[in-house]
Amino acid sequence: MTTLSSEPFTFSGQRIDVLIPAFNEENAVGKVIAEIPAFVRHIVVVNNNSNDNTRKVASQAGAIVLDEPQKGYGKACLTGMEYLSNLQEPPEILVFLDADYSDFPEEMEGLVQPIRDGNIDMVIGSRARGKKEKGSMTFPQVFGNWLATWLMRKMFAAEFSDLGPFRAIRWDKLMQLHMEDQNFGWTIEMQIKAVKMGLRYTEVPVNYRQRIGVSKVSGTVKGVVGAGYKILWTLWKYR
Repeated sequence: MTTLSSEPFTFSGQRIDVLIPAFNEENAVGKVIAEIPAFVRHIVVVNNNSNDNTRKVASQAGAIVLDEPQKGYGKACLTGMEYLSNLQEPPEILVFLDADYSDFPEEMEGLVQPIRDGNIDMVIGSRARGKKEKGSMTFPQVFGNWLATWLMRKMFAAEFSDLGPFRAIRWDKLMQLHMEDQNFGWTIEMQIKAVKMGLRYTEVPVNYRQRIGVSKVSGTVKGVVGAGYKILWTLWKYR
């Protein structure tokens, strides 16, 4: 289990923090935190109006827990970023990770490696390039990722294979993106803005397993439709 200390964790001299939005993930978030590598300085979990024990479990696992009553993936990310921006020493690299235990936190070293080497500003963990456990992604998820990345390629000459939430980015570059989206458009907004601003980006393969519990997006018709609409709207907005 990763614990917090008054002494900053460094990884080749870099401060690396992790931001985890969480909505009703009491059965998964503790497992996620426990498998985050020890080189991470702060683990920040944003409790996004959960009505279960997400806050308690995350806190007991060693995370800094913030409360954001307004539901929305992007809103939770913005709340976490605001907290980190007010630290005396903000992170140099920020990793975004889901709370549902579908990603493999131990793969984080490979995710941040291109940034550590000094050549890359943003890294997307690509599930399309990694190994997916059977049933870990629904057909709407697979098709939606394919369509969104195909449209980004046609509209912005962007070379992405996934909108994967497991990603890392230099903090100073993230601040320059002026992120705005408060829900389903967060991931694609970041990628489009990164391309338009000329950030150096790459993808690394990441593995993916069936999440613990039911997805709030792909697990409901409302979630699938809402996410699909917002992704297409975001593409049009930044065309």
